[in-house]
Order: sequence, then structure tokens, then C-alpha cells
Amino acid sequence: MLGGRPRRETPFSKWPIWGHEEEEAAIRVVRSGSWWRYGGLDVSGFEEEFAAYHGAKHGIATTSGTVALRLALWTAGLKAGDEVILPPYTFLATATSVIEQNAKPVFVDVSPDTYNLDPELIEAAITPRTRAIVPVHFAGRAADLDPILQIAERHGLTVIEDSAHGHGGAWNGRGLGSIGAMGCFSFQASKNITAGEGGIVLTNDEALADQCRALHTYGRRVGGTNYEQDQMASNYRMTAFQGAILRCQLARLAEQTELREANAARLTARLSQIPGIAPQRRGDEETRKAFHLFLFRLDEQVWGVRRKRFVEALGAEGIPVTAGYQTPLHRQAFFTLPEFGPYTAAFDQDPTLDYRQVNCPVAEHACTSEGCWMHHAVLLGTEADVDAIADSFEKVWENRLALA
Repeated sequence: MLGGRPRRETPFSKWPIWGHEEEEAAIRVVRSGSWWRYGGLDVSGFEEEFAAYHGAKHGIATTSGTVALRLALWTAGLKAGDEVILPPYTFLATATSVIEQNAKPVFVDVSPDTYNLDPELIEAAITPRTRAIVPVHFAGRAADLDPILQIAERHGLTVIEDSAHGHGGAWNGRGLGSIGAMGCFSFQASKNITAGEGGIVLTNDEALADQCRALHTYGRRVGGTNYEQDQMASNYRMTAFQGAILRCQLARLAEQTELREANAARLTARLSQIPGIAPQRRGDEETRKAFHLFLFRLDEQVWGVRRKRFVEALGAEGIPVTAGYQTPLHRQAFFTLPEFGPYTAAFDQDPTLDYRQVNCPVAEHACTSEGCWMHHAVLLGTEADVDAIADSFEKVWENRLALA
């Protein structure tokens, strides 16, 4: 950036990774003429395989991860006016899926060393209207599930894991997404396995699984006839094309997760030696970490450099670092207006609601100056690739005074 030569001049691994398996699977579906959810075994096969991989009994595949969250909340029986506790440092869909259920998001701040929902702050946010908690396994780092589940049990709340970043992760030997009442995954283009779009709901509860299946296919009960619906529902089904591609992607997940973990450990060891850089803390209970992102915190005061300039400098060295979320959800215009269109029932019951009064200082600091991350593809290379990243951080640190 200051006229020298970049440390890294070749690109990192591209994403998605695919091969002849995906090509053959797509061609097979085309030639079968059975392209929809019930036309073959691709979607049901993927549901069974993905659920089994994560230790869940049931999987219900959907059109997207957002739909998976909406479907899980619907299946849990949320109604207008109910409240759902969730973190503000997450993608918008975690909260909008609650609003689409005519329920109210209640934002609880995150822990500074993980950016996951802080269990110590949850009980103070519980009211008689609280019905569910949605912890997010952010960046693939498992949320602190033990205290969250204990709080939920004490107060009779449903825990729905937002596992959009959690593919292959495990907590105390149990797959993420199989620990709460339900868990929701995304297969959008950036995710650790992908079909461009898609999602799934996992559960170990047969009654919840049956209701979820009914809601995702027009209210048709399991075992019912094609035109027998007994409840309002819609079509949230995955296509055979997505199912076929995802089965191929899933076959690579174990090996890729192992590689990401090894490379992340090497990178963490190097970056932890640099002042003002703090990689996301790994929990003792995390028996396998998904690493959808390599998340770290930048201390601008230690560096004497603004985050924007820091990111630009690393980008000039060929290292794809991003500042990530720059506005927490409760500060998004969508919540500060608020204009929720047809989804107003929850808010009509609370005319005093004003998200501008919500205070989540850790999430706010993460968004304004501290949070940074790299996409998981950078962890799918060699040790030399990892060393090039660490070398670039060290180079920028050594030249930080010239960046101020």
C-alpha cells in the first residue's frame, strides 16, 4: 500500500470447492426428470445423512437458512406478542425470522471474547412473554450452551440453535444443531457446504419433526393425502438439485473441517503473539470447531491505526480481511424506524417499544472498531498459506506507524 511489494501475490483457495461428483449428480437429476422434493431420494437422503452426521434423529430440508429459522420458530408455536432472546451481532435473518412470526426480538449483548450470546445477561431480559432463546454459533464457535440450556429449562423456554455457521461443529461431543429443541443451518453460497441456497432444521423430537414437515409442505400431515391440509402453511421445500449437490458437499465436510481446525490452530498461535490481535476464544467444551470464519479482535489503541486502514493494508498484502458487521442489529435502520410492514401484531401490543433505547456495548464496539474476520476458504490451503497470512500481519504491525 505504501509502494512495496505485497507479501501474498497468489490467490487463496476459491469457494465453493466442487468436482466431478457435483457435475454427475446434477446431470443425474436432470436426466431423471424428477426435480422436486418428492421426486427421488436426493433430498430425503441428504436429510438423513446430514442429521446423522450431527447426531440428530430428524432433518427437514428447506429453501434457505432463513426459512429454516422461520420454520423452527413456527413449529415451536410462537404467536403474536411472544418474545425471543437473541444476540445483536449476527446476520439480519436471525431477527427478521422472529418478526415474520409476529414475535418480538429481544437483543441481549454478546461476550467480548467470542461475540456469542452472553449467558450472564439472559435472565435479566426474560419477561412473562419470553418463549424462546436463539443462540448463534457465530463464526462456527459454539455458543455457551450449558448455561443457556439450564436457563431455558428453569423458565420453560425453547432453545433454537442458529447453526448457519456451525456445519460439523460439536459441543461436548454432540453435533451443533442437535442440542437444543431444534437447530437451523444454511447452505447459502458462502457456507461450509453449499448448494448456492438451501437450509435444514434438525431435531431429536419426533413431534416437532412431524409438525415441521407439515408446515414446510402446505400443512400436509405425515402420512396424509396430497390434498389433505389441516393448518395454514406454505411451501418451503428443497429441490432435488440442491439435495444432490449437498450430498456431494457433505462427503467432503469431515476432511475440510479437520484441515480448517489444523490451519486455524497454526494461525491462532502466530497471531496471538502480535500485540492488539486477539483471535476468537475457543471453548473447552468445543470438541470440534466449524470455523466458518476466522474471527479476531483488533485493538485500535494498541495499533494506533483505525480498523479501516488496517483492513486496507492487509488487503494490499493480498490477505482478504474484512471488518465484518459494521452495525449491530438494534442499530439498523430497519429496527430504529421501525417499519415492519404486515408484521406488526407483536409491536402493536407494546407501543413503548423503541430499539433506539437498547444498549449492547460489546456488540456496538465490535461493529464500530474491533471485529474482523476472514472467510473459511483461507483455512483450506497449506501451512505455507497460513504462514503467509501471519507474516503479512507481522509486516503490517512493523509498519503501522506509517499507516496512521
